[in-house]
Amino acid sequence: MVRDARPTRWARWLVPAAVVAVGIAGCSSAHNVSATRGSGVGTHHASGSDGAAGTSATPHVAAKVLPATVSTVPAAGAKKVDPTQRITVSVAHGTLRSVKVTNPAGKTVTGAAAGSAGWRSNEDLGYGRTYTVVATGVGADGAAVTKRSSFTTVDPDNTVDANINRIGGYALTNGATYGVAIVPIVHFDSPITGKAARAAVVKTLSVTTTPHVAGAWAWYGTQDVHYRPQSYWPSGTRVTVAAKIYGKDLGHGVYGASDESASFTIGRKQITIAHDNAPKAVNKVRVYREDKLVRTMNTSMGMHSGTYSGGHYIDFHTMNGSYTVLQHDDPAIMSSASYGLAATDPGGYAPEKIYYATKISTDGIYLHYLDTEPAQNSGVDVSHGCLNLNHPNAVWFYNHSLIGDPVQISGTHGPTIDVAQGGDWSVSWKQWTSGSITQS
Repeated sequence: MVRDARPTRWARWLVPAAVVAVGIAGCSSAHNVSATRGSGVGTHHASGSDGAAGTSATPHVAAKVLPATVSTVPAAGAKKVDPTQRITVSVAHGTLRSVKVTNPAGKTVTGAAAGSAGWRSNEDLGYGRTYTVVATGVGADGAAVTKRSSFTTVDPDNTVDANINRIGGYALTNGATYGVAIVPIVHFDSPITGKAARAAVVKTLSVTTTPHVAGAWAWYGTQDVHYRPQSYWPSGTRVTVAAKIYGKDLGHGVYGASDESASFTIGRKQITIAHDNAPKAVNKVRVYREDKLVRTMNTSMGMHSGTYSGGHYIDFHTMNGSYTVLQHDDPAIMSSASYGLAATDPGGYAPEKIYYATKISTDGIYLHYLDTEPAQNSGVDVSHGCLNLNHPNAVWFYNHSLIGDPVQISGTHGPTIDVAQGGDWSVSWKQWTSGSITQS
């Protein structure tokens, strides 16, 4: 799609012309006197009162006054101009009286004076538009000079939009407070293919932190690029993520449709650790805030089995690895069909409401309320992968967890959560920075 992404407003401004007066010096301290004596003619110099000879007069010539010259950037007739480039107008040998820049619809591009002899636009232009510049300068001689020129901005074959998200495809909310494991993701609505194009995209992305926290971008698929530090974010960090893609060539004739940004703050440090001890002992979920244990909860995890459905094996083990809190649902609607198991299949179940459900994986693993206290207290795993809690514990965790809080699970004998499921923190830093998580 092609669009004039930056609506313009009209503005016209004047700079008073300055007339410079040039004085001409023409006095002399001596006079030339001619006299005729006898038959000859001679030239004599008058003497001063002291008898010394006077000097000859030297005429003074006025300095040449140059006319005003008006210059514009982009140059007249320029093509494929970057729409983020600022238009500048300058005057040599004079002052600038007026500037007007208009788009094809007659709307005026806004700008401001840059000294007495300059002007600079202050807004982006649209794609595939021809802009006309009319600028008038006044020289020291008082004469006005007007220059008219036009140029055309780049006309992309296609444009791509970017959204700043977090794990799970949820929008990253500007001004929100998140847990220490939050992962910003820039999602593009069209694929970015090829290493060169992906490198060009990353150059348009930035993460600004206060205080400074180093991190790295990593592509996953062709539409998502994720950002995280080597370790969890420090509490109190202020973070701004920006995608400055407008006007940028992202490869294959594709340009960015608009710039996007979002800012957030890292909240208190809370880490939840769960270990599957079943069937030897009761499973424990321990919650640490600022490295101090604040709550211990019994849980029943995924049953140690699986089943086949449609030729695919569905594993009921809870996955090992580092999760993050993604969402709070009360209730969540859960069904076995959500992970490919029909309700009529062995182990399947119809949609049902599950209360105080805290989601920690994109494919539907939750810490949630379920009345399975006998299992929770006896070390028996009975779920399809979730961590079942009794009512008081489910309510407490629901109310005391932030989106972005890390949840670390181990000992389940199941697979490890991967990036597609929200396991960004299960990837080693070496692997993250090597680009090996990229899927083509």
